[in-house]
Parts: sequence; C-alpha cells; structure tokens
Amino acid sequence: MRGNDYQQSSAFSYLSAEERVPAGHPLRPVREMIDAALVKLSPAFDKIYSSTGRPSVAPEKLLRALLLQVLYSVRSERMLMEQLQYNLLFRWFVGLDMDEEVWVATVYSKNRDRLLEGDIAQALFQEVLGQARTADLLSDEHFSVDGTLIEAWASQKSFRRKDGSSAPPDDSDPGNPTVNFHGENRSNQTHESSTDPDARLARKSGSHEAKLAYCGNVMIENRNGLVDAELLKCSGMAERDAARMMIGSLEQDKPITVGADKGYDTKDFVKDLRQMNATPHVAQNVKRPGGSAIDGRTTRHAGYPMS
Repeated sequence: MRGNDYQQSSAFSYLSAEERVPAGHPLRPVREMIDAALVKLSPAFDKIYSSTGRPSVAPEKLLRALLLQVLYSVRSERMLMEQLQYNLLFRWFVGLDMDEEVWVATVYSKNRDRLLEGDIAQALFQEVLGQARTADLLSDEHFSVDGTLIEAWASQKSFRRKDGSSAPPDDSDPGNPTVNFHGENRSNQTHESSTDPDARLARKSGSHEAKLAYCGNVMIENRNGLVDAELLKCSGMAERDAARMMIGSLEQDKPITVGADKGYDTKDFVKDLRQMNATPHVAQNVKRPGGSAIDGRTTRHAGYPMS
C-alpha cells in the first residue's frame, strides 16, 4: 500500500544532536582532541578577555567553528553561519543547542580575529600536536616540506595602482563595476589590492594564470602526517623561507632528513639545511644555471631523483 506524502512538521524532537551523529563519524575523535586542547588553553583565553562587561561568544565555540570552516572548505563566514542554522552535524561539533541562536557573520569575524591576533590558533595547533607526540604518533627523523598558492579573497578588480592613477571603473553597475585592465602592466611593485593589501599577484608556474594569493606551506612527518604550517606573503623565496622557519622550530638533538621538490634546490637553502643538522633530500634541478646544489654526499644513494 502506498504511503501518503504527509509533510506536517513535528513540534518537538526527542533525539538530540549527540544521538543523531553516527558513533563512527570522523568528527567524533576530532572533537575529543580539540576539547582536550581547549581545556588547556583556558588560562590563555582569560588573558585576552575582560573580566567585566557583557559576555561575548565563547572562544571554544569560535575555534570549533573556525576548524569546521577549514575542514569543510566553507568559503565565507556568512556561508558558515548559514550552515550552522540547519546543519545538525555542525551544530553538534561547535556545541550549539538545537534552538540556540547562530551568530551574525560580522560578530563571528570580529571575535575570530581577536583569537587569531592573540596567537590562540597557533597554540591550539601546538596542543593537538602535543597529543600526537604523547600518543607516539610522530617520529623525529624524516620530514618533507612543500608549498602552494592559497588564493586570496580579493578580486582582480581590487588590484589597482598604488599611486591612485588607475582608470576609474565603469559605474553603470556600482555593485559590480566593469574594470578593463587588459594590456596594462601590473606588478606587486606598482599595484596592490584595495581590499586585501597583503595579497600578492603570483602564479604557480609559467603555464598558470596569475592570481592574488598567499604562499601556504606545510611540513609533514613522513610516517604520520602534518607537523607544521606557515602562511607567508608570496615571493620568489617564500617557500624556502617557510621551510627554514618550520625546520628551525623542531626540537631536535639528532640529524634529520628533509625531502622537497626541485624548487628548493638552491645553494643557500641546501647550505642552511646542513647547518641546521638536516640532510637535504631535495630533487636535483640539473637544468638550473650553475647546476644542482646537491652533491655526492646525498646523490651516492641509488634512486636519487633528478629533474
């Protein structure tokens, strides 16, 4: 017998968000790790918040929401707030009650910036990393570094001359003006974004288009995964500078190895690694003028990569 398409909404629900999230969902262990780290960060929260006045959004909830935004690649704060309205999984992870009001996007952004400026996000990452070390999930011998472009939330239309001599946009559509920059020589020395001045015009390779971006860099421990991350302004040396910073932050008392692609095969970088007690396992760039900086101390091993 065919059932009726009855759509009368129930006035009450007898299942909590906790009961609705599957026991094996991957966000459950993530939530446990984050909650344990947030407990240890409570004294740091007390330092950046006043002891008087109206209570603000709980920093623990802000950080869980920020983590969701990263894990699920939610492209904007406004979209994240929309998801929190109806996504029960997101509500459960952040710690919002079923009927609790979701924050205004601008309120979330301002409170989030307070945490980022207080280096709380970095402290949270270090606490989670410490949990991995305690559980013996990290080795301290073999690492790899790499970088990529993280596209900025700034349009090409905002990339204008620093001296203000750019042609005014067509105001026929004030909300989305027409800007014709074809044939114009644009560079980071003469132009900058009016909405994100720190963004730089960059391209991943000669065959890719230039975009306003940042240089995102990661270092992984080869057996288990992510160890550190750095976001820098784009430049010809940003990837190598970030690698030096991340390797230098390691607490090590014995030699390590560091793998990287041929973009890291420069004399200065290889020399710096050896001074940091790190063996450079960098792919050779034999086509580079002057040849590769990697010598027989590393290439004597069979199967060493060359490009």
